[in-house]
Amino acid sequence: MIATALALVGMLTATGACAQSKAVIDTNVASTLAHFIALDSRHEALLRRAVGVLIFPTLVKGGIGLANEYGAGALQTDGATEGYYSLASASVGLTAGMETHSEIILFMTRNALDKFLKSKGWAVGADTGVTVMEKSTAADYESVTLGKPVLRFVFDEEGLMADISVSGGKINRLAR
Repeated sequence: MIATALALVGMLTATGACAQSKAVIDTNVASTLAHFIALDSRHEALLRRAVGVLIFPTLVKGGIGLANEYGAGALQTDGATEGYYSLASASVGLTAGMETHSEIILFMTRNALDKFLKSKGWAVGADTGVTVMEKSTAADYESVTLGKPVLRFVFDEEGLMADISVSGGKINRLAR
């Protein structure tokens, strides 16, 4: 009964994200970028160095045993929106609860961005060139980021999620 309720809430939340207009996504992307810069002054320099920036203002994950995650965002190059994308994933394992977070993926090289743009559903984390920026590594960005083609930041986690699971996620371009 509880699992069904959580799954329903997750699906309804994901449906709301699907229905977001491009104007709403743009507004949320702008506020997420401003907040990201406010979190650490070095983020602004990283954003300037990045060839492309993929911003997901809100990703929602929920379930018991089986969980899903969904959110919509935008890819920007030189500060202009190039396209709108969704991130969807499913997981199976010891998972219980619901959480939200924001995510920003920085493509630091043209090759990494081109690889993403040519993909038919980019697998989140499957690319060995992706570096997840942990709070503990934030102390020295230069030594961590030097030579890394893709940097992934997850921040503003809210909610409660116990999660020891196997998951797979894909990023897909939303219809124009």
